[in-house]
Amino acid sequence: MSPTPTGRRPRIIVVGHGMVGHRFVQAAIERGLVETHDVLVLGEEARPAYDRVALTSFFEVGAEALSLLPEGAYDDPRVQLRTGVCVTAIDPETRRLRLSDATEETYDELVLATGAAPFVPPVPGRDLDGCFVYRTIEDLEAIRDAAGRGRPDGSGPARGVVIGGGLLGLEAANALHQLGVEAHVVEMAPRLMPVQLDDAGGTTLVRHVEALGVQVHTGVATTEVLGDAPATEGGRVTGLGLRDAEPLDAEIVVFSAGIRPRDALARDAGLATAERGGVLVDEQCRSSDPHVWAVGECAAPGGRMYGLVAPGYAMAEIVVDALLGGAGAFTGADMSTKLKLLGVDVASFGDAFATTPGSLELVFADAVGGLYKKLVVGPAGPDADGAPRDGYVLLGGILVGDASAYGVLRPLVSSGMLLPDNPEELILPASRGALELGLPDDAVVCSCNNVSKATILTALTDGSDDAGPCEDVAAVKRCTKAGSTCGSCVGTVKTVVEEYFAAVGREVDRSLCEHFALTRQELFDVVAVHGYRSFDDVVAAHGTGRGCDVCKPTVASILASQLNGHVLAPETGALQDTNDAYLANIQRNGTYSVVPRIPGGEITPDGLIVIGEVARDFGLYTKITGGQRIDLFGARMEELPAIWRRLVDAGFESGHAYGKSLRTVKSCVGSTWCRYGVQDSVQLAIDLELRYRGLRSPHKLKGGVSGCARECAEARGKDFGVIATEKGWNLYVGGNGGATPRHAELLVADVDTATLVRYLDRFLMYYVRTADRLQRTAPWIESLDGGLERVREVVVDDALGLGQELEEAMARHVAGYFDEWAATLEDPEKLARFVSFVNAPQTPDPDITFTTERGQIRPAAPSEPVDLGAAIPVGAPR
Repeated sequence: MSPTPTGRRPRIIVVGHGMVGHRFVQAAIERGLVETHDVLVLGEEARPAYDRVALTSFFEVGAEALSLLPEGAYDDPRVQLRTGVCVTAIDPETRRLRLSDATEETYDELVLATGAAPFVPPVPGRDLDGCFVYRTIEDLEAIRDAAGRGRPDGSGPARGVVIGGGLLGLEAANALHQLGVEAHVVEMAPRLMPVQLDDAGGTTLVRHVEALGVQVHTGVATTEVLGDAPATEGGRVTGLGLRDAEPLDAEIVVFSAGIRPRDALARDAGLATAERGGVLVDEQCRSSDPHVWAVGECAAPGGRMYGLVAPGYAMAEIVVDALLGGAGAFTGADMSTKLKLLGVDVASFGDAFATTPGSLELVFADAVGGLYKKLVVGPAGPDADGAPRDGYVLLGGILVGDASAYGVLRPLVSSGMLLPDNPEELILPASRGALELGLPDDAVVCSCNNVSKATILTALTDGSDDAGPCEDVAAVKRCTKAGSTCGSCVGTVKTVVEEYFAAVGREVDRSLCEHFALTRQELFDVVAVHGYRSFDDVVAAHGTGRGCDVCKPTVASILASQLNGHVLAPETGALQDTNDAYLANIQRNGTYSVVPRIPGGEITPDGLIVIGEVARDFGLYTKITGGQRIDLFGARMEELPAIWRRLVDAGFESGHAYGKSLRTVKSCVGSTWCRYGVQDSVQLAIDLELRYRGLRSPHKLKGGVSGCARECAEARGKDFGVIATEKGWNLYVGGNGGATPRHAELLVADVDTATLVRYLDRFLMYYVRTADRLQRTAPWIESLDGGLERVREVVVDDALGLGQELEEAMARHVAGYFDEWAATLEDPEKLARFVSFVNAPQTPDPDITFTTERGQIRPAAPSEPVDLGAAIPVGAPR
């Protein structure tokens, strides 16, 4: 476009600064549109664009972490941003906008990115105090304030109801749950997420959601919002009226029953709109006025509104292309979705409901494990040359409970790639994974940003216009935007990058994540050398950004390994996952398990009595574990300190069942009792467990000591195993149980106890220093150049001269050990986290319920009656 008659540069005005409006500006800068045009962005909200996809995480990370423009302005001076201003009218004839501050602006091209507004059903009482929508950060702040008020009579935490069980409704329920609100979801359809899931998938999701404490009501219509007075008299919400069902008591009602395009400006300006709402646009997203464009949720290409961010991004790119004279066209969008709702993986992609003629379904369902996986396949059809093909192609699918395969399954949809003869292996628990089939180059890896495998490969070979080839995953993400929105495809992007590097003989980048261009081992070394004591220090010196759920717990583990500090100390407490955060393992109904340490499996009668009394008094389920310990299940979060006070006073300490650290050293009775025993396996197991207790490591560690070759302690199924011989001890390393069990291999034979301990010190510290995150000892040994022989060279032969250093590191760990639970009980600040509801600390979570089986409690299924006698024993501290 040439300069205007007045000589000024043409001007584009973008109305709306949400995710799609921001994406338009990014594309305009990256593709050079600002070289010929000035851009003015008008945002209605006071804050710049932020990530609405991750809105629920606002309570955890805050508004700044969600911002897409933290600086508040664009670096390019040709782009201006004004926030907190509304456009009140458009005059297409004069190309003028009237604004809420009584000013006017002129445009040459206008891009409407006004998004959508929550739909509030016209039910009586919808304007009462306590009614909210779930759309903006301000909405969440208001919901948080209401949750903090609790019930009017002060009897407990607030109760909340979300109207709508779709994607946004479940996100809203998650927000209420995070705030400690007793949460309910009301969905008029017969299942949750009716647009994405079938009946079986919806049923599985309900079980997951209800097990986590959110009550679900499907097939139920809302009739009114109940209040203590009319809204005009300051009435507040007291409940929700339902058709053919009992009303629900509530202080908070969140409407999340869908969205409607914000197209009022276009309607008032005389622009064509779709029958069901939205600015009617052509394939280039141009409205009925040739100088007005619409993108995102306010647009209706072909008469259809798209309510996901990925289609909006595609529209923004197409408008930039059109303004540059390109011929790009929006002909539809991938509506696949993957998200984690209340800790539950859910994904839906392609033709999930098998509507394609001739399609077939492959289903794997595990009701006990909470898994539901479905693939929809169809006949392959002819190849590109018209030749017939035998076999099937993937058309779509649904994943509930485990969506780990989504990143490789979704790109196969519409790729035309033939599935193997046994496609069920793609969703079975022991799946070999679709990438082994060879992902085709035209497969779309990132649907949010429409990035194909070919685009990623081009970035690796050629790079962008102003930079050379991409050298790692982070560079690929910057260059292509793959994985930069919802993040569900990052694993697939990483695999494509690593496979390409391996194919061309280049060293594969093993960076921990996009925030650190270092491996875990390198991070371990820099922390050791520089003496860093917090994640902020490490990321400031050697990383970028604010970190993620990969690098934060990894750095926390490294700091714990080197500093021997408390995992809940201020500098590391916020980095922990759920288990470490509460020093206990969370179970499927939201309760926790308590596992005191019992070194070597040896325990006195008095110790047994104490554990039995604690289990009885707190109404806990008890079980002897495979590691010779007693596990106590069913403890509520607020009960954990009281339980551990009794155990600590009796001489017990944390068994670290929740940590990536040493769990147990199992033993047989050895020569003390057994007529076949040749060494005292019990004493050695106790000594080793007490020596290595609390050792934070890349993954959990288990050990075993058998008193003879009969191997009653199953030592060769452990990360380190010791078997007695007539001459001393044999040391085995690199074994494990689990899904891929393997035997440990002999490292050294017939050594005395002192030598055994010295080699084991070296082995464990070598592993802690050099293994990758979440890497067990078996794959770690396999990853070393030389495998077990390399371990033997370092540990036994001291080929690197590190023997003394590794032993000294272990000695520091042993000398610095302290019991985490004993320390927690003496620290009021750490104890403050152990409450179910911040605003009602003495109130137990009412959604945790039990029933009885074989004389003990277990979590109650949603359809089972609750046994209150089992849940709250007579005389219990509850």
